[in-house]
Amino acid sequence: MVEFDAAFIQGIEHRPKEIIIAEGIPLIDLSPVSSLDSVLDSQGLEELVEEIGDACNKWGFFQVINHGASYDLRQKIENASRKFFAQTIEEKRRVRRDEVNPLGYYDTEHTKNVRDWKEVFDFSVQDPIQMPDFGKEVQTWTNRWPEYPPELREACEEYAGEMEKLCFKLLELISLSLGLAANRMNAFFKDQSSFIRLNHYPPCPSPDLALGVGRHKDGGALTVLAQDEVGGLEVKRRTDGEWIRVKPTPNAFIINVGDIIQILSTMC
Repeated sequence: MVEFDAAFIQGIEHRPKEIIIAEGIPLIDLSPVSSLDSVLDSQGLEELVEEIGDACNKWGFFQVINHGASYDLRQKIENASRKFFAQTIEEKRRVRRDEVNPLGYYDTEHTKNVRDWKEVFDFSVQDPIQMPDFGKEVQTWTNRWPEYPPELREACEEYAGEMEKLCFKLLELISLSLGLAANRMNAFFKDQSSFIRLNHYPPCPSPDLALGVGRHKDGGALTVLAQDEVGGLEVKRRTDGEWIRVKPTPNAFIINVGDIIQILSTMC
């Protein structure tokens, strides 16, 4: 029997169970506003806004297709990230986060005090970014880029630009669904601290005991998740509290409406 580090073991009630594939999760076609540089004045906008609002109210998340983001660019960043994570742990830790700068590589993250079976690479959309330190001096965070693969930085920066455009487009649709002007919430994100995370989930010797990342809420505004063909995302269904697997949809993004949007929607 192979000994398994107790730090990874989930409580009995939170361990992986029989997989239930989710049905009815909103799949929204963004064709009416598919150009990331377009304005929100195309035909079919009213129906699209209604779909977005309904998904936010009933689910808190949805999938989008025909979103305008480049599939080739998505493949480019996925291929580069695989090369990075395939390196030795010593090489990856050359760009490891520390107590001063949380950007870069990390492999000992915990969720709900249980270690996640994953390794990550984080980088900010705006580089550098200024972060307040609860009344102390403002901190400056700068992206850490590895030497290998050399194409990773360019792929990440190009991808970040497209994701930022998509997020603002979604933010405008959500604003319209609340009866607000399309750009009502944009100003809140002028000096943003958005970041992108590359996740790698290595094969686990005890998949019945551990999770890639434990149960959690997203505290930000919007999370844009790209699943590969393996999938793995599970969401808690409101109707019965069951955790259900979200089946990957080719070239789709899963959008999670975070806590900040809930707060802003009550303020605007």
